[in-house]
Amino acid sequence: MQAAAIGLLNLSGLGLGYVLLRHWVGAALCWLATVALLVVALPADVDGVPVGVLVGYGVVLLAAAADGFRRGLRATLRIGAGLRRLALPLALVLLAVPAGGSLAYGAARDEAKEEALLARLATADERVKSGEGLLFERAEPLYRLALDTYQDLGTEHAGSRAGKLVPARLDAYYAQLSTPYAKKDYCKAVAPLTHLRGLSGTFDKELLGSRPAKTDEPLAESLYACGTAALGVQAADPPAETSLNALLDTFPKSAQATRVEPAVREAIKKRSAALDGGATPCDTVLEVRAIRTSLDSLTDAVFLGAAREAVATIEKGEFACGTSQFRSKDFGDAATTMTRFAKDYPTSSKAAHARSIAIAAEIADEEPEAGKSLPPVKAPGGARMVMVVSNDGPGAVDLLYTGPTTGKITLNACATCTKYPSSVFLDPKKIKACTGPASKYPKATLQLPAGNYHFLQKRVGTGTSAAGDTKTSKAKIESGYSYTNCLYVTSGF
Repeated sequence: MQAAAIGLLNLSGLGLGYVLLRHWVGAALCWLATVALLVVALPADVDGVPVGVLVGYGVVLLAAAADGFRRGLRATLRIGAGLRRLALPLALVLLAVPAGGSLAYGAARDEAKEEALLARLATADERVKSGEGLLFERAEPLYRLALDTYQDLGTEHAGSRAGKLVPARLDAYYAQLSTPYAKKDYCKAVAPLTHLRGLSGTFDKELLGSRPAKTDEPLAESLYACGTAALGVQAADPPAETSLNALLDTFPKSAQATRVEPAVREAIKKRSAALDGGATPCDTVLEVRAIRTSLDSLTDAVFLGAAREAVATIEKGEFACGTSQFRSKDFGDAATTMTRFAKDYPTSSKAAHARSIAIAAEIADEEPEAGKSLPPVKAPGGARMVMVVSNDGPGAVDLLYTGPTTGKITLNACATCTKYPSSVFLDPKKIKACTGPASKYPKATLQLPAGNYHFLQKRVGTGTSAAGDTKTSKAKIESGYSYTNCLYVTSGF
């Protein structure tokens, strides 16, 4: 009994068996081993005590117990009989010390694990929080890291305190990323809502529950609002067709999808109405062109009618833009716009008038007085006076005219004609142009109603000075007379 008591007392890790034997070296070794274990084990952490340390400590305790039992067989204890009888019960009781310590350490280690999991949760929360206010594209990497943590905690550690908090964190996550939608910032809402809806493909479905499905309506509304707001906006980011195609592809049966075609038509109708006397027809036609570009990218056949309406409105807008430029004295732009209109819409009822405006604008760009008013839609009726125009100069020449009627003629080059000296050195009255044989000069005949006219002579490829290449002049055509007009070139020195 004595040997067993001493062995059990040593097995407690306190070295008390050696103390009874007064074997202080052995007791000290037991104490050192226990202290070393405590140093390694405390404070308790997630990883616990290394297995090698536990095995080593167990070997020390067993060796101490065996050595104590051996020594107790032949030792005579210097204690009373009563204490000797208590030694064995005391040894058994003290065995609870390592067992209790083990249980306490296990509890401490479990708490350490909980704290570590809560720390991971807090880190994930901070990542989500740091993305608040940022564009989704910039914050997405942080969100992905946070979601990885939430998923691990919610699935692998579902029973932990941190794991039980994951559903609430997911609710907060969905709420934060839905903030742009709540603020009606629909274009910014599209990316985060698309992300939230798509989590069902990458995140644990049981943890997500019905959350992704709840984003369908907000996402559809955001795509609709963002897309329709971008109609007619040049260089919109994103373009209208990007959002609207996403809506039609993702939610083809939604109420928002059915509203797209009427919204597009309304956008065209609004701008068409603005062209009737509007102050900025050129800007308006650019907006309609942007809508037309969007319609080209909307593949659904339901938009064919809207596309035709856009084309008709662009035609209307181009003419309105050209006339507005003319009235605003932007003659160069007016000439470009109306020339393009006549080329793009040759069968239009306004094509002839557009050509007249383009000619008048070209003349007015050199002689602003010619642009006091738009050329008439139709030439006046009544008598016509003849004007014979001759070309006494090298190179072909265009003659543009505007007045009661507007037009343009081209005369071929005069093969034997030369340039006349500049009027700087010679009185222009002494220039005897078109005085040779009549057959020498290429001619054209104009039939002009009476009235005041502005003319613009434009030479092609003569290599003369600007003054010689382009000349403006005026003429009053009166009833009952015939007229001649000689076109010639002067040269500089």
